[in-house]
Amino acid sequence: MPELLHPPRSVCILRLSALGDCCHVVPIVRTLQQAWPNTTITWVIGQAESALLSLLPGVEFITVSKARPWHAAGALRAALGARRFDVLLNLQLSLRASLYSTLIRAPLRVGFDRARARELQWLFCNAQVQARHNEHVLDSFFGFTDFLGISERCVKWQLPLPAAALDWAAAQLPAGTPALLVSPFSSHRLRNWSVAGYAQVIAHAVRRHNLAVLLCGPPGAYERDFGAQIRHGCGVPVLNLIGQDTLPKLLALMARATVVLSPDAGPAHMATMVGTPVIGLYAATRLERSGPYLSRQWCVSRFEQAALRFRGRPAEQLPWAEKIEVPGVMELIEPAAVMARLDELLARPLLP
Repeated sequence: MPELLHPPRSVCILRLSALGDCCHVVPIVRTLQQAWPNTTITWVIGQAESALLSLLPGVEFITVSKARPWHAAGALRAALGARRFDVLLNLQLSLRASLYSTLIRAPLRVGFDRARARELQWLFCNAQVQARHNEHVLDSFFGFTDFLGISERCVKWQLPLPAAALDWAAAQLPAGTPALLVSPFSSHRLRNWSVAGYAQVIAHAVRRHNLAVLLCGPPGAYERDFGAQIRHGCGVPVLNLIGQDTLPKLLALMARATVVLSPDAGPAHMATMVGTPVIGLYAATRLERSGPYLSRQWCVSRFEQAALRFRGRPAEQLPWAEKIEVPGVMELIEPAAVMARLDELLARPLLP
């Protein structure tokens, strides 16, 4: 543990992406703010992710465009100028992020332990968190606050949302309407479930539970076509909002939903931020590592079966961060298992 006799004046967090992992950083920021209310916090973040996370109060955000890395390096250098921070927390395991970290001046530069410091991250840091194994991503981030001597964790998100986002969400989903929000897309397409699977679950949600169903997602041609196929296949009313929201609007809509259905993607973690339970679909990735932090009990995981079928050995023999992103892996998830999880979740007693 470092010899910090006093709270540092300034901390810089480096975490550019992805959206879900950036959602995991928010409790780390909340923990720092709770323990060190007078410490200034700067977050170097990806441009796309900043569209949502920059709503976090009390934090200075410096955005980096991943689409133009060399231009981004120059922009980051200009934004930082001659500034110095007391502490750099490098939460990104990528060589590009580590190269960006060389532009951030700080005497204490904390990274992951050597075993987890992939892509040579250890070369760019002068301190490492304690080695730990088989953790959820959020818990691995808490290793940084533990390293700094902060023992009390603040597992809270609470992003203040713009009035326009709240009004838009209210217009789509009136208060008191039980609803299933389906966000069927991951940027890693091999993590996406099937049209037929989603259609069966949506039909079940409407016919058995009388839920309103909303489809959300980005505006690409693939997503629009996928959403149209789901609507055509389910045979029940669905409000298709694909391409119509922004990240703040989506978060506001999730806060009004009863439950969210999603593969391993950023929206699963956005729902966690507003306390909405998530039925996550996991076969290509390990639920215990990257599942929605407060809803892992509601998820359907077939990672063990995927390990046996596509890797020829039990999941426990695979590296913790192993991904099995191969054609057909998500077909291991049966619609009946997802419907059963939805039934179980909706049968729980309502909270006061």
